[in-house]
Parts: sequence; structure tokens; C-alpha cells
Amino acid sequence: MALISKAPRAPARLRPVIGSPRGQVTEIQRSRMLAAAVDTVAEVGFARMTVAQVIRRARVSRKTFYDVFADREDCFLAAFDHGLEQARSLATDAYARESGWLDGMRAALARVLRLMDEEPGLARLCVVEALGAGEYVLERRAQALRDVVAAIDRGRSVANASGDPSELTAEGVLGAITAVLHARLRGGAGRGSLTDLLGPLMSMIALPYLGADAAARELSRPPLEREARARPSTRPAAADPLKGLNMRLTYRTVRVLTVISEHPGASNREIGERSGIADPGQISKLLTRLARLELIENAGEGQERGAANAWHLSTRGAQIERATRPR
Repeated sequence: MALISKAPRAPARLRPVIGSPRGQVTEIQRSRMLAAAVDTVAEVGFARMTVAQVIRRARVSRKTFYDVFADREDCFLAAFDHGLEQARSLATDAYARESGWLDGMRAALARVLRLMDEEPGLARLCVVEALGAGEYVLERRAQALRDVVAAIDRGRSVANASGDPSELTAEGVLGAITAVLHARLRGGAGRGSLTDLLGPLMSMIALPYLGADAAARELSRPPLEREARARPSTRPAAADPLKGLNMRLTYRTVRVLTVISEHPGASNREIGERSGIADPGQISKLLTRLARLELIENAGEGQERGAANAWHLSTRGAQIERATRPR
């Protein structure tokens, strides 16, 4: 059934400006929620995914969720878009490094298959679960597929097979490829590596444009050497700076870590003034908690001896501060 055309879905809510401390916190929390959504969908499917499951995995509040996303469908759409953007970026770069259409298609397909092996949950979300996630996701999916069809259709410009492939050929080829990937991803455990499908899938692409001999050669070609050295994937929150940390990252926490990074050796009073925390009791309590979590270290003699504290970031504190720094 054809999709009913509607206006594009509006962004869920206005978010803090990226680059501000509050914006940095929001982006980290958003990343955590996207990763939690991927894991939840992998476990229970989109139909049974709930906001409660996502916020429990991400360790954020319900308010934080609704500050970023309108509802669970909006969260799923954001995770879907993230997966598409990764695949598009990797495929485009791989294709551009090759000089011809066939080698470019092989490089692009190899990189996408590798991404799917690296991120099976994200792959299943984009290929399998997206089909039942509503019209906005289906519209986004259709747009992405049109881009792939256009890339495959470039094969008509180099075609030397008997007869002239029609404009529908690329759609048919992509339909066959997506059906294979859907079946493998839906099968779950034991499906084997998707990169093992590179030769057979490339044979399907080459056949209608370059003929049977070219298709046979694709079946016997080894994997691209450069793909073995491809850069790792960038799953949302794959290197979660808060993993295992028993606290919720807040605007004040980020600001205090930033101040200590920029002014190592600062005292309680200096940190409070620079981070906008006027209450000495509040800044003392926050610094004590950060020290207990081993994010900061006191190199001073301590106030019990009449000297000011001198705070520095620990190794882990510096990692978190760098992760929240404006990009």
C-alpha cells in the first residue's frame, strides 16, 4: 500500500546549543539513549520497545528523554538516521577511492557489510525492524534506497552485457540484495558473517550490466585488502565516558570538570566562582563526590590544616572532560 504523503516530521524539541556545557551534556545523554534504543530493539523488537526500557538502559530520567525526543518513534527514527548516516558516509568514501563503477560498488558494499557485522543490532534495526516502525521511517528508508538505486544504475553507462539493461534493473538488483540481507539479519545468531556475502552480492550487481563472465569473476575475487584496514564503526556511545560511573552527568558536573581542566590546582572557591556555584557548601559537596568517584584529585594540603585545596583531574576525569568538550 502506498504511503500517505505527509509533511516532514518536526524535530522533537529545541535542544541546548552544541558547544555549551549544557549542550555537551545533552549530546552525551542523547548518544546514550540512541545506543540504548538499539540494544532494546535488538532484544525485544520495535513493537515491544518502550520508553521505560530505553531510559533504564541509558540511565537517564524520563524528563531527559522527553527533552530530546517527542516519543519512542522519534527516538527510533533518530537511531535509524544515525545508522543510515554511518552507512552512507562509509560507502561514499569507499566508492570515491576507486576509479571505476564496479570497483567502487564493491568497495562501498564491502564497507557496509563490514559495518553490519560490527554493529549487528544497528543493522537489524535499519534492515528488519524499520519495516514496521511507521511511515516516517519508511519514507526515510525509501529515500535512502533511491540513492542506492541511483548508484547501481550507473552500471548502465558501462554495460556490455547482451541487450540494454532497463532503468528498473537497478531496483530489481537492490530488491534482491535487501531481501538476502533481511533474511540473514532476521535469522539472528548463527547467520554467519555478512562480509562473506560480498562475492555473491557483487555477482548479482555485475550480471545484468557486465555479463556472466564479470559476474563469475566477482564470485572468485578476494575481499578488498583496504577494507581489512577500514576504520572502526562509530556506534552511538560505543566509548561511553560514563560507563560504570555511579552518577548522572549534569551541567554543573561538566562545568566543574572544565574549570579544573583549564585551571589545574584551583581551590574550592575559585572553582565555585568560575563554574557559577556560589554556595560554598554545594561546591564542597560536589568536589567531594567527584573525588570519591576518582575523577579529581586534591594536591593541596587540605582545609583542615588551613591551606586551600588544589584540585586536578584524574586520568579518568580528564577522559570524561575531553569527551564533553565542544567539537
